Amino acid sequence: MQNALQHDYLVPFDGAFKVDQAPTAPPETAPDKAQAKEELKGLVKELAELQRVLYASDHYSVLLVFQAMDAAGKDGTIRAVLSGVNPAGFQVFSFKQPSKEEQDHDFLWRTSKRLPERGRIGVFNRSYYEEVLVVRVHPEWLAAQRLPDSDRDQLWQQRFQSIRDHEEHLACNGTLILKFWLNVSREEQKERFLDRVNEPDKNWKFSPGDVEERQHWPAYMQAYEATLNATSRPWAPWYAIPADKKPFMRLQVARIIVDSIKQLDLQYPQLSAEDEAEMRAAAGRLKDAS
Repeated sequence: MQNALQHDYLVPFDGAFKVDQAPTAPPETAPDKAQAKEELKGLVKELAELQRVLYASDHYSVLLVFQAMDAAGKDGTIRAVLSGVNPAGFQVFSFKQPSKEEQDHDFLWRTSKRLPERGRIGVFNRSYYEEVLVVRVHPEWLAAQRLPDSDRDQLWQQRFQSIRDHEEHLACNGTLILKFWLNVSREEQKERFLDRVNEPDKNWKFSPGDVEERQHWPAYMQAYEATLNATSRPWAPWYAIPADKKPFMRLQVARIIVDSIKQLDLQYPQLSAEDEAEMRAAAGRLKDAS
């Protein structure tokens, strides 16, 4: 089981994380936009090579979980950071409102079916964490799940426990789990929503419901604080990434992914002496073949 990569935006494991103290903007010493984009290019190339070794070694899988408020930049970050990875080596799943079939199962069922197999990178654009975030803000949605009667506060603690156990099980079985909360400010979200309204090629991204959901901002921040504190662990860390400047955000995500996969110390498979002799014999037959 891997330990968490130490990083400025790592959510601590002691429950001391405070949303109102987490930055949404880069520090003054951050690289400018051009430099951030250039550094990202190098990390994208490095990640592409690491993915090839991950696939060839076939001992580990990688699960990347992205959670954020609307317009924080999840889609763009996933696209930018994984742009160099062989599509055969990773898959992205987005989890929206559960279907009736999914509601007939426990809340981890639909995401468990989409976990990456060994050798692959899996990306969850939203995830089982919706069940302790959006559902906590809108508890009326629990009615559709037809759960046994229980104390509401107890339910969230039970779900946190289920998530911790689930992630520890995955980590023990070779899954590197990295979770990113893209922390956008309410002011920046407003500007991005207005861009979606004012720019015709972005109109498709806008929904009037997004504006309604902004009214629940304080409740969402409370839910995120509780969730990150309850589920950031060495085997499944959260990173609270400032999201007001997209180039900086993407650079931090890429750096954490690359440096974390490096800690796995992956190697291409080594042939046994017998397999190497057989390979050379086959090569000899190929040379002699017409």
